Amino acid sequence: MSRKNGGSAASSGNDGPERGPLLFWMIFTGLSIFAGVLLWRYGLIRLMVRSDRTYLSSIIAVLYVITSCHCFWRTRKIAREGDAAGRCRAILSAADGSKALAVDANVLPPGLVTDHIKSLVTKAETQGAGKGAGRIDQTLLLRSLADRLRGSNGFGAFASDTLMKLGLLGTIIGFIIMLAPIAGLDAADKVAMKSSMGLMSDGMAVAMYTTLAGLVGSILVRIQYYMLDTATQRVFSDAVTLTETRVTPALERSHLERRHDG
Repeated sequence: MSRKNGGSAASSGNDGPERGPLLFWMIFTGLSIFAGVLLWRYGLIRLMVRSDRTYLSSIIAVLYVITSCHCFWRTRKIAREGDAAGRCRAILSAADGSKALAVDANVLPPGLVTDHIKSLVTKAETQGAGKGAGRIDQTLLLRSLADRLRGSNGFGAFASDTLMKLGLLGTIIGFIIMLAPIAGLDAADKVAMKSSMGLMSDGMAVAMYTTLAGLVGSILVRIQYYMLDTATQRVFSDAVTLTETRVTPALERSHLERRHDG
């Protein structure tokens, strides 16, 4: 009974920290929304949308929202994987935790870490059936686990680069709008001069607002996916520690016992 309570306590103790990535994302997004509300309250966002005739700033804002939703989905998934890894650690750390490594034992919670452990068990069984059975090498399986955990995290770098380049594109378009009236400008025509100054001001506004939107959006996306990559690396590190200290020694010990009995 005490062993069961100890396992439950370990599981509940690991649940809190593993939800950290999702909590950090929510705090960061909440601060970003608060900043956006302040900018809207003081009319800066409306001024940007009204001044940008190319609508690139609005496109950048929409892409940022879509990217943030993708980051939330990935962060939620990684948080769940972290919870599952914590429960696996609690189960395997128990006195009879090696029983959970049986092929037909569905004790471990579903997740990528559990799939990796099951692959290790299958490899140990297959390797044990051969003549050259020895230490279990999980290098290739760990590479596969890392790729599966990383998933579509690379979309963050692509989105950040895209937002930056859209901002630079708006800069170029803005300078084109600003410099276009100069070619046919007549210094003696005051009406044309006034119209040209208005066009130059519009072009400068397009260049500045799109550059600002692209830079801010790119930086915010980078921060979000940096937190996501850090959480992913932590889950992978926990999986490596768990398998190297609990799973592979138990499998190798079980194989040696079978060889001695045979």
